[in-house]
Amino acid sequence: MDAIKAVEARQMKDQVEPYRIGDTVKVHFRIVEGKTERTQIYEGLVIAQKNSGVRRTITVRKMSYGVGVERVFPVHSPRVQRIEVTRRGRVRRAKLYYIRDRIGKAAKVAELIRKKDS
Repeated sequence: MDAIKAVEARQMKDQVEPYRIGDTVKVHFRIVEGKTERTQIYEGLVIAQKNSGVRRTITVRKMSYGVGVERVFPVHSPRVQRIEVTRRGRVRRAKLYYIRDRIGKAAKVAELIRKKDS
């Protein structure tokens, strides 16, 4: 069992920006098309997080031309270059699957406003 944990520890990324459910994130994902490589930015709402350690995945949902699109990203994958938080969300759930049924402004998540430490 220790051998498996040692292999997984080597594959984990050191610096993953802290994100939470309800945050709007930009996932910089490397795409390989033939011989060319490019970075595609996928921006959306984190609606779910599963597993832990090297197997951790996040589900990101965005609206594209009026159609909801969800994509699952392995957080520690070498193809995911970085996850950048653009907006913090204020939610009280661990999974935001109810967002799928909402339309328009009802599908928005309130922004988390933090007080400055003085």
